Amino acid sequence: MLQINTSKVSRWDQHGREHVVRVQRAGVQRTIRCDTCGWRKGAQFLPWLKAEEHLAEAHQATVDPTEAPPGP
Repeated sequence: MLQINTSKVSRWDQHGREHVVRVQRAGVQRTIRCDTCGWRKGAQFLPWLKAEEHLAEAHQATVDPTEAPPGP
């Protein structure tokens, strides 16, 4: 039986817009797809790193929403 699991990598750009790349796993194969521009790529190794690279290069989205903002 084939199982499909999906996770996502979210980053915000300097204008406060969220950009999301989804990582879909079907067996040992992984596909990454950008919700913003539709870009797709197969990625067997380090798909989340490749997703972060795409967000930074294509959308200048580098702010991780899970990181706490700098305090005073």
